[in-house]
Amino acid sequence: MTDTETIDAYGTLSAPDTLTIRRILPGPVERVWSYLTESDLRRKWLAAGDMDMTVGAPFELVWRNNELTDPPGKRPDGLTGEHRMESRITTLEPPHQLGFTWGADGEVTISLSAQGSDVLLTLVHRRLPEGEMRQMIGAGWHAHLDLLVARASGTVPPPFWDAWVGLHQEYKTRIPL
Repeated sequence: MTDTETIDAYGTLSAPDTLTIRRILPGPVERVWSYLTESDLRRKWLAAGDMDMTVGAPFELVWRNNELTDPPGKRPDGLTGEHRMESRITTLEPPHQLGFTWGADGEVTISLSAQGSDVLLTLVHRRLPEGEMRQMIGAGWHAHLDLLVARASGTVPPPFWDAWVGLHQEYKTRIPL
């Protein structure tokens, strides 16, 4: 069994306030890097927003989850069709590592490493908020990374909101409040 066959799709708490989640994507690393850093590609799996590729540079992430899949699925009550968040690049080592702030307190680091012709993506989200938001973020990263895998692989993903709702229920059992 290779390392790529043992990757668990679910995120885990690697520390009490830190989510770690991994995915295997078709390479090369530079191609996956483009999905992280180019707004036109990133908006297809996560959120739009131009980045000035400089440590310390501010940028805005703009989520439009209703536009990620066709059909989008049924959006849960209380969640908006568009969400914006100001961020700042904290780590930049092209094409292997990108770090950025998440809201006022959190930080996300995404690392890429070649695994033969594939790429291992490791996402670490530090300083997660407490409570149900932690579970929502876990489900969100899981759903968005599943979309990234589908987009990079050329496959059709399931409706985003339907996937997220099911994952949110699963993360309620995996991430304690």
